[in-house]
Parts: sequence; C-alpha cells; structure tokens
Amino acid sequence: MSVVVFIPARYASTRYPGKPLVELTGATGEKKSLIQRAWEAAQAVSGVDRVYVLTDDNRIAEAAQGFGAEVLMTSSEARNGTERCAEGLAQLDETPDVVVNLQGDAPLTPHWFVEALVEAMTPGVEMATPVLKCDRETLANFIADRHAGRVGGTTAVMRADRMALYFSKEVLPYVGNLETPPEVWHHVGVYAYTPAALRAYAGWAEGPIERAEGLEQLRFLENGASITCVPVEARGRVFWELNNPVDVARIEEVLKREGIA
Repeated sequence: MSVVVFIPARYASTRYPGKPLVELTGATGEKKSLIQRAWEAAQAVSGVDRVYVLTDDNRIAEAAQGFGAEVLMTSSEARNGTERCAEGLAQLDETPDVVVNLQGDAPLTPHWFVEALVEAMTPGVEMATPVLKCDRETLANFIADRHAGRVGGTTAVMRADRMALYFSKEVLPYVGNLETPPEVWHHVGVYAYTPAALRAYAGWAEGPIERAEGLEQLRFLENGASITCVPVEARGRVFWELNNPVDVARIEEVLKREGIA
C-alpha cells in the first residue's frame, strides 16, 4: 500500500494558542518545537512514502520548513485535523491507498502504533484508530485532569469486535475506585483513512455530539460510518498528548526517561 502521513497543525488553538511552536526539552537538554517532535515521530514509521505538515499559519510553515519538513498550506476554514487532511489530499498529484493523520500534539506516538494502524487497513476497513489500555499513571492523569476541570485525553468505548461505540473526553467507563479500576482504553489521536472515507467526511456537516465533545472522529459515528479500533501495546512507553500547558512537564519527563533527544 502507498501511505502518506499528514500532520495537521494550527496556531489558533482554543485551549493552548501557539501550541505547535511550544518548545519541549529532551534528554540531552535540546529544545525542539512540538511540531518538530511530531514530525520526527512520523519519520520513524516504516513503510511511509511521504510526510507532510498541514497548516494555515505561516509561522508554523516556516518553522517546519526550517527543520526539513514538506508543508502543504490549507485553509483557515478547516475546523479540525481531519478536514485539514481532506484539503491536503486534494493537493496531492497521486492518490495514496491510505492517509494517516498523525496529530501535531502527539510527539510521544511510537512508530509501532502507526505501523499497526496501517496494517489494519485491510479491504473493507474505511477508517481505523489505535487504542491503548490505560496503565495506572495514565488513568491517574485522566482523573486528575477531570477533577481539576481540565479537558485532556480521550477514552474509547468499543464493542467486543473492536468496532467503536463512542469516544469521550470524560473517563469512560465510570471509574469509582482507582484501586480496582475497570478496563479503560486511552484513544490515541492517530487516524488512518481510505481516500474515499476522507472525502466523505469533508462532505458531512459537523454534528451536535462532535461539537459538544470537540472530537472530530465522532462525525463518522454520527453519520453511520464504522471506526475500527486497533489495540496497541505500550511496550513500557507512556503515551500522552500535549493538550494543556500542564502537559509540557509530563511529556518532557517521558522524553528524558526514554532518552529521546
């Protein structure tokens, strides 16, 4: 399969303006922007033909070109990363078999998450996304964010056959006792689509549940489309996205612990 990775990035984030250019200190003390670390994560994925940063902001475009990324400029009307990916797809000279949306706020995404996702794009699968069983540290971070009134990571609820039922920024299912927590799945903010699924998405209006949760993937579910959840293994890596300023220290701690420069 031919595979293209898009990294959508916008400057005007509601919760964290300028987030793609926030600098994160790695294990060697070197500072790199969030968008550069996301791009480096994409470069580590095997079997990928091209990687593009998608943005509507010249500051992000210039920063990305400065560290060697290919950039596609998209419109400011794109409401989320999937809409931005649809715009990027329309600019390609050749249509790939699979488009991967590696969100620009997830620099800790291991390459094997994305490789498993692409492998899951078998005939009949229109869209897939990884899910990771929460460890105690991640679950504690989820609960701490909600108690503090912060909107952080996302949880996924699935059927027995791993087809998605729902995604939420609440901790689902309900966790009443952290000592004996139920199985909670952390949704990893990466998506793989067929070009047809991506084009269909761009033609649908934003739905009320998507708007309420602020989760772009819910538009697929609201329109009766299926999402295949792909369980992945952490292999000792703590996965966390940069959603709020408090997450900078969390991610830097993992970078240093994992020896990532």
